[in-house]
Amino acid sequence: MPSVLISGANKGLGLATARLLGRKGFHIWLGSRSAAAGLATEAKLRAEGLNVISLQLDVTDKDSIAATASRIMAEGSLDILINNAAIMDEGVPPGQPAGPPSAVPLDALQRSYATNLFGPVRLIQAMLPLLLHAPSGRIVNVSSRLGSFGHQTDPDWPGRAVNKLSYSSSKAALNMATVLFAYELRHTSIKVNAVSPGIIATDLNGEGASVLHGRPGYGAPEEGARLVVDCALMPDDGPSGKFFGPGGELPW
Repeated sequence: MPSVLISGANKGLGLATARLLGRKGFHIWLGSRSAAAGLATEAKLRAEGLNVISLQLDVTDKDSIAATASRIMAEGSLDILINNAAIMDEGVPPGQPAGPPSAVPLDALQRSYATNLFGPVRLIQAMLPLLLHAPSGRIVNVSSRLGSFGHQTDPDWPGRAVNKLSYSSSKAALNMATVLFAYELRHTSIKVNAVSPGIIATDLNGEGASVLHGRPGYGAPEEGARLVVDCALMPDDGPSGKFFGPGGELPW
């Protein structure tokens, strides 16, 4: 049975992605920073008939990542890695708008990069030995159009008004990591791509999925998950080192 590791998989986009891949016959390694939340999600998905094992995985903790890699190596194989865990931290209290880049505290930048860039890079490095043994290894980095230089330098793009230095720059860095890993692995069977799932109702947006779902402009997590799954199941003749969104390929 093919297997997938998803970080931040106990809710939102990660949970929706786990559910879709589980229904396609994948064994799900469900990464969750909270062990209790992960176990609750595991029970929920197992009740739906899915093959799921919860792992306590904090992408900012190198020991947690090492323990996750050791567990998967000891018990099975890995075909797909989905780097989904992320935070949006601009150094302001929840519910308040982000300040200008000149006012963003450096510790907020450090926290954002620890989760949104260093975490995915550490996970890729730790899981690469397993993925290289997979017949068609796939790495999907969940990014954002806010990290696109093409969009952010377009004066007519409405997303410029969001103006989140920590989040946008950390996702831009993740995009560059996607390109560089894809280039390194170009002669292997592994494909590495980034996905922007669109504006979806998740806790990352600050109010929670249950509050946001149904509002104009906010899609259900399942809509974004379909894009992630499409990249995770990229055919062997498909592209690597690309950035995809709801409308197709996005500019870096």
